[in-house]
This record gives sequence, C-alpha cells and structure tokens, in this order.
Amino acid sequence: MTTIHNGLKRGVSALGKPRRATYVVLTIFVLGSLFPFYWSFLVASRDSGMLTERVPPFLPGGNFFANAARVFDTVPFWKALANSLIVSGTVTLTTVLFSALAGFAFAKLRFRGRNGLFVFIVITLAVPTQLGIIPLFMAMSEFGWAGGLQSVIVPNLVTAFGVFWMRQYTLDAVPYELIEAARVDGCSMIRIFWNVCLPAVRPAAAILAMFTFMTSWNDFLWPLVVLDAGNPTVQLALEKLQSGYYVDYSLVLAGTTLATIPILIVFLLLGRQIVAGIMQGAVKG
Repeated sequence: MTTIHNGLKRGVSALGKPRRATYVVLTIFVLGSLFPFYWSFLVASRDSGMLTERVPPFLPGGNFFANAARVFDTVPFWKALANSLIVSGTVTLTTVLFSALAGFAFAKLRFRGRNGLFVFIVITLAVPTQLGIIPLFMAMSEFGWAGGLQSVIVPNLVTAFGVFWMRQYTLDAVPYELIEAARVDGCSMIRIFWNVCLPAVRPAAAILAMFTFMTSWNDFLWPLVVLDAGNPTVQLALEKLQSGYYVDYSLVLAGTTLATIPILIVFLLLGRQIVAGIMQGAVKG
C-alpha cells in the first residue's frame, strides 16, 4: 500500500507540476498588465514634453510630487477622494450585506414566489442603466437629494448581480444539514445567517466587495448627472483636469495615479480572500 501511495503521489506531482513555458507566459501577461500603470507613473513623474520625444525615457523622473501638488491645486482633489471613499465604501458594505442576505434567502429558505422573484431580479440585469437615468434623477429631485452624496449612494445600495452571485455561491457553500443543526441548537434565522452562512460565503463576499468597490469608484455617468460641480467624485475631478483647451498629460496621469492607489489598497486587503475563493471554486470544479 505504501508503494502504491508513493507512486500515486509522484504521478500527481508530475502531472500538476507547471512547465517553464507556463511561467514564461504568465510573466509576459503580468508585465503586460502592469505596463499601463508603469507608463502612467512614468508620464506623471515627468513633464508632457517627454511624449514628443523620439525615444521616450523608460525610467521615472523626479517631478511626480510636483505634479501631484498641482493636481490638488487645480481641482478639489482631497474632497473628491473623500467623496469617492464615502460613496464606494458605503455602497460596498451595503451591497455585500444585502446581497448575502438575499442570496441566503433565495438559496436556503422556502417561501411562495421565490423562483419567480429571483427570475425577475435576474431579468433586470438585461436592462441598460442609461434607461433609468431620467426617472431616477426626477426621483432624487423629488426627495431633495440632487447634488448630495445620498443621491449616488441610495440607488446603489444593492445590485441584481450581487444577489445572483451570492445566491449561486450559497447553494453549494452552505449545506441544509448545517442549517438544520443550528435550528436544533435554538439559533434564530438571523443568527444562522451571521454565524453559519456568512463565514461560509466569505470568499464570494470578498470578490463581490472588490468588484463593487471598483465599479463604484470608477462610476462617471451618474455622478456627472446628479452631483453639483463643487461636490465631485474622483472621476469628475479627473475629467476637470483634461477639460481645458490644452491637456497637460503629466498632470492628468498624476491624478490618475493618485486615484488608483485606493483600489490597489483594497485589492491588497481583499486579495487573500479573493484567491481563496478562486482556489475553492477550482477545487470544487
């Protein structure tokens, strides 16, 4: 038996060992993905004259902090960063919480009209967001929220994609036997969700949080429509940097680099859970 076990182990190791070509291809993809970020920082650390040079430099210059200071002097970038952090953070927290609650209900609870309501939620994914801008703006104006951050936060408290995502993950991640055992122990439904379901769906929640934060942080159209000019988000502030007759690309890309830092921080914070979710899905598949 020991010989057979060792042979199987060696066979699995041989099959699962990546080849050198795999690392080469992955390295090329990683470098290709990082190059736009490096090029943005490269331009942001110099002046716009480098774009007209026949052979552009490939090492950063020493003007990044000066260009960053000009960004804060040109537009209210601190306020834009604060607004985007408030909006994106609030939307991310509520979307993950409400989507996890709805996903748990659709996946594990039995109630009348469950399938029809879930199908209706999925169908809303086919409706373009642009179709709802006019009635949504009218609603925000009626509530007296136009121009404030609540007009950007409230319509995005939960998404149909988040509900679909969490429901599909909860179906396999939380077995019925675990829920029944918690009920026998006297747990309420809220406690079952908080202590049983939420820890089990944490990888999917981390992935949803990452995509939701990125979507909210990069949202441009709806904040452009509903927010006042003096109360911008990061994307609106970046648009102001390039709204003049002459576009200073070192200034614009300095602002873009600063706006990318919060997304990188969120990715680093959630990266372990995201990788765990991907690996768990791969093992299940």
